[in-house]
Amino acid sequence: MTSAFNVPDLIRKKRDGEAHTRAELEQLVLGYTRGDVPDYQISAWLMAVYLRGMTAQETADLTLVMATSGDEMNLGDLPRTVDKHSTGGVGDKTSLILTPMLAALGLTVAKMSGRGLAHTGGTIDKLESFPGWTPELREDRFLAQARDIGLALVGQSKDLAPADGKLYALRDVTATVDCLPLIASSIMSKKLASGAHTVVLDVKVGAGAFMRTLEDGRRLARAMVDIGTRASRLVRAVLTDMDTPLGHMAGNSLEVIEALDTLRGEGPQDLTELCVSLAVEALAAYGEDETQAEARARATLTDGTALAKFRAFVEAQGGDALLVDHPERLNVAPGREDVLAPASGFVQSVDALAVGRAVLALGGGRERKGEAIDHGVGVELLKKPGEAVQVGQAVLRLYHRDGRGLDAARTLLEEGLKVAEVAPAAQPLILDRVF
Repeated sequence: MTSAFNVPDLIRKKRDGEAHTRAELEQLVLGYTRGDVPDYQISAWLMAVYLRGMTAQETADLTLVMATSGDEMNLGDLPRTVDKHSTGGVGDKTSLILTPMLAALGLTVAKMSGRGLAHTGGTIDKLESFPGWTPELREDRFLAQARDIGLALVGQSKDLAPADGKLYALRDVTATVDCLPLIASSIMSKKLASGAHTVVLDVKVGAGAFMRTLEDGRRLARAMVDIGTRASRLVRAVLTDMDTPLGHMAGNSLEVIEALDTLRGEGPQDLTELCVSLAVEALAAYGEDETQAEARARATLTDGTALAKFRAFVEAQGGDALLVDHPERLNVAPGREDVLAPASGFVQSVDALAVGRAVLALGGGRERKGEAIDHGVGVELLKKPGEAVQVGQAVLRLYHRDGRGLDAARTLLEEGLKVAEVAPAAQPLILDRVF
């Protein structure tokens, strides 16, 4: 039984920059989750945390309190379990490729994924491009599928880390979202409650990411790795560039098509390299030599084993697996419109945030949870930064349905496209690693 504390005293304690004990955090967070502590007191406490921060131990304790606030997934004796999380980007279809790669490499991926919101896409939305695919599985079926195939993926459960859901909703309306310990604990509480032994984090940095600077990305990565270490989990983070969308496609069905190309060993270089790098991190966490791990990871994309795992996974969860081998049959919006180069030279930048917002304008994303989306619309990057273009040449292509949102999307892309006489300096995709 948690000792009773005076809530105003706990707010005052954090306001004055002092550190909370685990018991105090339980009183605040679990009390709020149960409805015993009102919104206005937790709002004041969140602002105190925003202004004063938290120690590493406090952040880890807060994460564990949120992780144990509801159901926890018991992955039992599933072998070598791995979870993967991306902090959100544009054109980020990595999970569609990485998870079957990991399954083909002998690891087990039994995870929960989310839907997209605002300019970032969600893995569940992308998988629902396969007619019939469902993110809802009973626990016994979920665990059996993970054991049989090595891959099972379901939607977020309201009963998993419910404290995080309640706190996030309040942060959203109290200007306390952008707070490192609260961000780190929010992400990691769901990862810890999900039960995997190893967690690989893809921390996006740049214009299309929540973390705009490399140093902010490093701070977040270190905080999450530290939380995992204190919770006896193996956590590794890779910091990756999100100034430019990943790959060439943004939009649900379009991203699925590009993911299938990559699973056949025919995907864009940046996407392929990121998936290989994340797979190496997962294998290295289990003690495998990195050189050997890289060779094994690349082989899954050329020998058909990753594609076979993905096909089996789609079929097991009710999806039309024939589309895995016939992606041309996927629902892609019929309308086409190109954005042309305003001058000859080199593509200097294609703003990832502008691309994400363009997909949203076309109907391929949602402003609020629960909104329906059009899986078939999106944006294709025909040219990426560093490539030469001639004036009037198509650089970006919009896939639209009956012109919905077309003018707004075109304007966003035109403003986000920069062409210059000199090619930009090459930027690495992988910026750093933290483990």
